[in-house]
Amino acid sequence: MQERLTGELFKDMILSAAALLDKNKKSLNALNVFPVPDGDTGTNMSLTMMSAVKEVRIADSSKLCAVGDALSLGALKGARGNSGVILSQLFRGLSKSLAGLETAGPVEFSKAMMEGVEAAYKAVMKPKEGTILTVAKEMAKAAMRSAGKGDNIYKMIDMVIEQGNETLRKTPDMLPVLKEAGVVDAGGKGLIVIYRGFKMALDGDSITDALEIDTEAPADFKNTAGSENIEFGYCTEFFIKNIHESVTQDDIDRYREKLMRIGDCVLVVGDLQLIKTHVHTNVPGKALQFALRFGELSRIKIDNMREQHTELFEHSDEPDEPRQTKDMAVVTVAAGSGIVNIFKEFMVDEIVEGGQTMNPSTETISKAIEKAPSNNVFVFPNNKNIILAAEQAAQFSSKNVHVIPSYSFPQGITGMLAFNPDLDFEENTERMKKAITTVKTGQVTSAVRESKINGQTIKKGEIIGILDGDITCHSGDMFETCRQLLKDMVTDDDSVITIFYGEGVTEDFAQQIADMVTDEYDELDVELQFGGQPVYPFVFAVE
Repeated sequence: MQERLTGELFKDMILSAAALLDKNKKSLNALNVFPVPDGDTGTNMSLTMMSAVKEVRIADSSKLCAVGDALSLGALKGARGNSGVILSQLFRGLSKSLAGLETAGPVEFSKAMMEGVEAAYKAVMKPKEGTILTVAKEMAKAAMRSAGKGDNIYKMIDMVIEQGNETLRKTPDMLPVLKEAGVVDAGGKGLIVIYRGFKMALDGDSITDALEIDTEAPADFKNTAGSENIEFGYCTEFFIKNIHESVTQDDIDRYREKLMRIGDCVLVVGDLQLIKTHVHTNVPGKALQFALRFGELSRIKIDNMREQHTELFEHSDEPDEPRQTKDMAVVTVAAGSGIVNIFKEFMVDEIVEGGQTMNPSTETISKAIEKAPSNNVFVFPNNKNIILAAEQAAQFSSKNVHVIPSYSFPQGITGMLAFNPDLDFEENTERMKKAITTVKTGQVTSAVRESKINGQTIKKGEIIGILDGDITCHSGDMFETCRQLLKDMVTDDDSVITIFYGEGVTEDFAQQIADMVTDEYDELDVELQFGGQPVYPFVFAVE
């Protein structure tokens, strides 16, 4: 029995953990409390692990520290959503502790686990107990107790998993929202799955054959950040119609996950009548092949982005001028053609495709920061599940970067309205941070799962109204939910209601909603704008 972890064994453990996490991501997603489609915990953690595996597979496995460095780098680059960022920080601290070691025993590895916990807690501004952080902390404590008793690495991992499960069962008592929904913390369970994968490799039961990951050598994080290299060359868009009766929502979820494996900027929206797909990939044919299983394809559009880039920069009638450097630049995350156009009108310098259901990775945001034409950069995440990834990207940059913690695109728009190029970077930071607190955001969507939250039992398919992240109302009717949501939002101090209608909503129907709002709030200015945002048919901004 091997008493010390080698680089080769640690590599097998990571591959096994990624494979097991991939197999379990759907069950982890099902633990999400909020009944809205989003960048689910299981998916985000799995994508983060897959990014790590890309680096680990090409790492020098003769030394444990080299594998640890690859694990950390890959996870940091590919971190998506809050759960992915926290996971990447756990690996970052672990890797730092293993620096210089060719092998590691229980004492070294348990110490590394604890350093990972410390790094993860530092990465979160207001850590909450009852989350993945608590589970990670108690697992690390168990590892140190086990190592202190002289247990070998195999026994230690058993103790770690046992403690993880015990702590996980207690998470509903630490977070009331988990108790109300009757679930345990998804991130904490995901971490236990990873350590179960570690154990499988230690026991010789690796399941890495089930893991389909692109083995192409990843580009260097720092060196590509400011370059014009295009990782996925074909912008692929199409609709799936006449969908087979046997197709379920679970099939569509698996379809979305497959697209994430072969590209980025994935968007799958619609229902079992019509589904729109958007993906940047190097294998558009595979995307079409995936979709053909569900129905007929319509309005197929495939653009070669590398060719477009070459034509733009090599075949222009006039020599391309270098991009003018500015005192300050802005990067924003946005989804929806209308929202993108609004930000462009505000002269935003770089727009990262993403939002709900498609949380961009740390690396994607980092590239946009480096590409922005200034050494002083503001970043608007416009989604609470993207803020940590944006902050992590800011740390990687040598530029002066401030993340404006916007939870929604209306907050991002209001923040941009407060930008004043005549003021300095710090003054603008304070202005924009203050401005985003002055707008209330209401979002309307359909519940994708039955859930109990805030004392309400919400049925799958109901129309729900969300005010600044909290579900305040639900009904079976779009007009009624919009009416109730605005009743919760509007106060005597407000003067403007802006309505953004989303992808798939006709202008006529949007106008009917706007007319209803105008009739009920005739003393306020009511503006209707096309947002084209996915997931939310209507988003209200009240100021």
